Amino acid sequence: MESSNTSIKTIDIVQISLMAAITFLATSVIHVPTFMGVLHLGDSMVFLSAILFGRKKSAIASAIGMCLFDLISGYTMWAPFTFVIKGLMGYIAGTIAYRKDYNGNNTLNNILAFVVGGIWMIVAYYIGGTIILTFISKDFAIKQALIISLKDIPTNIFQVVAGIALALPLIAALKTKLNR
Repeated sequence: MESSNTSIKTIDIVQISLMAAITFLATSVIHVPTFMGVLHLGDSMVFLSAILFGRKKSAIASAIGMCLFDLISGYTMWAPFTFVIKGLMGYIAGTIAYRKDYNGNNTLNNILAFVVGGIWMIVAYYIGGTIILTFISKDFAIKQALIISLKDIPTNIFQVVAGIALALPLIAALKTKLNR
């Protein structure tokens, strides 16, 4: 039974859960291991959720879906980083997409939202890689880790661009169906 005084409704739980599952699937179905991480299509679902559900739901769904992938696929040490990074990526994209009166309906503004969210992800994973190499695995000094962590930046850039390229037509198609 749902109380009218609660801020979390059943539909919110369903939407977040469904989007987390879709994000997990998009990440796990097609992925290619890279130097320290993985190249996947999950970012497109982070962007999609930011437009369909806004910043809060996108943040939660993105964090859970991507973190589950890390936990199940052997990237366990990345899971806490991914939870924060992808959660904030969805939050950033949703915040920008819904600024002013855009409400996720302005394609150029959405692209800006995705680019800014993507830049956050690229920088944050670079820092995360440096932290893992220096403090968790303790294999490298910080100067070495800063250099080695550069290796995944091109892959992360490609992943963001592919995520945007896949998300835009999906958003257009779904918004057309939902607005009928």
